[in-house]
Amino acid sequence: MELLVLGGSVAAFRLLNAGLERLVPPPWTAQRNRWKWRNIWTSFVHSLLSGAGALLGFYLHPQMAQDLIDTHSPAAHRLLGVSVGYFLQDFIDMMCNQKFYQCWELLFHHSVVIVCFGIAFVVRRYVGFAMVALLVEINSVFLHLRTILRLAGLSHTTYYRVTSLVNLGTYMVFRISTLAWMTRWLVLNRDSIPPATYVVSVVGMAIMTPMNIVLFFRLLRSDCLNSRQYDKEQ
Repeated sequence: MELLVLGGSVAAFRLLNAGLERLVPPPWTAQRNRWKWRNIWTSFVHSLLSGAGALLGFYLHPQMAQDLIDTHSPAAHRLLGVSVGYFLQDFIDMMCNQKFYQCWELLFHHSVVIVCFGIAFVVRRYVGFAMVALLVEINSVFLHLRTILRLAGLSHTTYYRVTSLVNLGTYMVFRISTLAWMTRWLVLNRDSIPPATYVVSVVGMAIMTPMNIVLFFRLLRSDCLNSRQYDKEQ
């Protein structure tokens, strides 16, 4: 069953990626980067699906929030498998379409996510903890939308400025705060987690947290500091 969910997810996101130019034709500003246009829309769809799915999972199955290790619904387990499939597909997509130096950070990020989510999916434990991690995808919706607007040449519009502000706000709430809470949960529940799993989790958090903090400051510099400079020049 696990292989069916994973394989189906990889195939579905692959087909979506291949058909996106017909569903959402790239504007002239994105013609030189058609792969990026398809890739970011695929990521946008995954973020909508996984972020909303994680929220709905906790709403429909509140017991999962009380026991992040052993309690989860079948739907939450399938959603985790779908996300693993997406990250596998995106990893392969980047490897085939970009040079390593262009995407090594994202490849590293995806490798960590695939390992951590993959373990939870296969052993059917820590699915609730993985659902907490998927709440980060709520911010990713606006992060990807921001990139779509930039590719469409709309980086100096009101739509972009509103999106960038919402992105920064949700980044703090659903990404930085979530990662901080997850780190705290790992420390408090250390005795309930096998040593090997605990090490993998701690290493994963030690990698993901600095990466996300660095990305936040990059976004802040790009959308706030550079934007003010642009306004002054106008």
